Amino acid sequence: QLKLVESGGGLVQPGGSLRLSCAASGFTLDGYAIGWFRQAPGKEREVVSCISSKDGSTYYADSVKGRFTFSRDNAKNTVYLQMNSLKVEDTGVYYCAADLPPSAFTSVEAMCVLVAGGDYWGQGTQVTVSS
Repeated sequence: QLKLVESGGGLVQPGGSLRLSCAASGFTLDGYAIGWFRQAPGKEREVVSCISSKDGSTYYADSVKGRFTFSRDNAKNTVYLQMNSLKVEDTGVYYCAADLPPSAFTSVEAMCVLVAGGDYWGQGTQVTVSS
């Protein structure tokens, strides 16, 4: 059974840091494009960051650029989202998702769209930034 499990969420003060993990089981993340998404209360789910399956290039939403870092460890079959300088508006449930892009997909942005509409999602982890 293909499964993604997020962890690492919690309560943190503004300016603090958290590292989210997304571990895969039942399949190998190598070769998959992966995305982090979040949903704040009363808002639609939005993309936070994605990583390419081809070259490891990354995409970041403007709201997190320079503060968040997406990395992958294929040996551990896990990806990470390092979140620094957290803001209250970063609060939400964070999800990871994965999909296998067709060979014609070359840009990380296109892969991000694919992943957002895909079937492989984790259950989410809550991140609350509050003083």
